[in-house]
Amino acid sequence: MDWVPIVFGTFKVVALLTAMFFAIKWHYDQGEKKGREAVLRASAKITALFVVALVGVGLMAYTISSMLGLNLSY
Repeated sequence: MDWVPIVFGTFKVVALLTAMFFAIKWHYDQGEKKGREAVLRASAKITALFVVALVGVGLMAYTISSMLGLNLSY
């Protein structure tokens, strides 16, 4: 039983590193195909969308916490 976490952990690390390699390679190849400006524009849009979603989730969590009467002061 002691070998199970080692084998599964190693498999997980190898699988994630392989997936990251192919994801980076694919994005690099797309950048060469479409041009650097298009890739930067797309990454800026995704970053902006992520920030808006993060702020929205934060505001929703704050609103729900306040409605439930949780003490949000330090």
